[in-house]
Amino acid sequence: MPVVADRDNDGVNDNLDKCPDVPGTSAYQGCPIPDTDADGLNDEQDKCPTVAGSFKYQGCPVPDNDGDGINDDNDKCPDVKGVARYQGCPVPDTDKDGINDEEDKCPTVAGEADNEGCPKIEEAVIKKVNFTAKNIQFDAGSNKLVSASHKSLDELAKLLINDKSLMLKIDGHSDNTGSEERNKQLSSARATAVKDYLVKKGVEGSRITAEGFGAEKPIADNKTAEGRAKNRRTELTVSNH
Repeated sequence: MPVVADRDNDGVNDNLDKCPDVPGTSAYQGCPIPDTDADGLNDEQDKCPTVAGSFKYQGCPVPDNDGDGINDDNDKCPDVKGVARYQGCPVPDTDKDGINDEEDKCPTVAGEADNEGCPKIEEAVIKKVNFTAKNIQFDAGSNKLVSASHKSLDELAKLLINDKSLMLKIDGHSDNTGSEERNKQLSSARATAVKDYLVKKGVEGSRITAEGFGAEKPIADNKTAEGRAKNRRTELTVSNH
């Protein structure tokens, strides 16, 4: 009786072996156990035989339990959706005020959403600042503060020194008498004079901005003396961010 050849010595004769030159198994007609997803783990051992995975997860891809697109092996918060720049964790909210640090202008102090994450400034503080603004006066055509302005500015300086979170914006305005260039220069010089006064009283200059707008932003009619007087003003705006 003739001997039937088995070239790959896998126990399946060549006449029945669909892979006669590669050792296989009779269950697959002489071929190796397939690895459909080509991940190095054969289908009989692979729990995800049609999707490439890893040996660690029995042939399945690394899981992403929180569905944030960052697999659990690289995710420092695998059970909470996050973002790649925080290694799979949510954007932090350091002060626990419900506004994440990237949107929070005061990330270390609890605040309110309608103030960009900063605490609201007390009404009494705003009133004091507005009162000071109304009491700022200069010599006619000059950026020299009259002495009657000093008391209110001194009180404002104390307020700013005592609360380091506060910042001040000083805007100088003029009426439309004279040239546009002159009005811009004078209003800027007056705003700067207020800043310089506060700095001399001990307020950090980095917390104060000063700008002159000339006659660009009138609040009254420049055709009347009363309107022009209202337009010659210094506006103070306090913020904490």
